[in-house]
Amino acid sequence: MSESVTPRRPVVVALWLIFAGVVGWWAAFSLTMERFHQLANPGDAASCDFSVLVQCSTNLQSAQGSVFGFPNPIIGLAAWIAPIVVGMALLAGARFARWFWALFWVGFAFAIGFVIWLIAQSLFVLATLCPWCMVTWSVVIPSFFVVTLHVLREGVIPGERVRQVADRLMPWVPLATFLAYVVVAVLAQLRLNVLAQL
Repeated sequence: MSESVTPRRPVVVALWLIFAGVVGWWAAFSLTMERFHQLANPGDAASCDFSVLVQCSTNLQSAQGSVFGFPNPIIGLAAWIAPIVVGMALLAGARFARWFWALFWVGFAFAIGFVIWLIAQSLFVLATLCPWCMVTWSVVIPSFFVVTLHVLREGVIPGERVRQVADRLMPWVPLATFLAYVVVAVLAQLRLNVLAQL
C-alpha cells in the first residue's frame, strides 16, 4: 500500500520571495518619489545624489529611465507585488500548477534581462551608479537564480533528473549571486574607476 507523501513546503524560497519583493518594491517606491520630486521641483537634486558618480538624477532623467514611455520604477511598483503574494501563498501551503511557475519564471527572465541591460547602460553610457537602482539589481539577480531552480524542482521541465540537479544546485545560489556581484563591481571599477572617486 503506497502512502501519500505531503510535498515539502518551500519555506526558504517563500521567505526569500517576500524579502526580495519588499526590498525591490521599496527601491521602486523611493525612485518613483524621487521622480515626482524632480517633476515638481525642476533643477532640484535628488536625495540619492551623493556625487557625480553615485546619483539617481541622471538615470531618472535619461531615455533609459523611461524605456516604455513612463518611469521604469513604475514597473517595479507593480511587478514586485507578485513575489510577495506568491511567497505568502507558499507559506500558507498553496500549490501552483506548472504553467503558473512557467509564467512566474518568464517574469523573472524579463527582469534579469532588463536589469542586465540597465547595468550596461548605467556603466557604459550614463557613467553613473544609481543607489536605488543598485538595490533593485541586488535582489533581482539572486531572485532569478532562486526562481529558475525552484521552477525546475516543480517540474516545469519534466524529468526526475532535472529536479535532482536543480535541488543540488539550490545551495549554490549565494555563491552564484556573490560572483555576479563581483562581475558587476569589476566592470564598474574598470569603466568608472570607482575606488578613485570614493
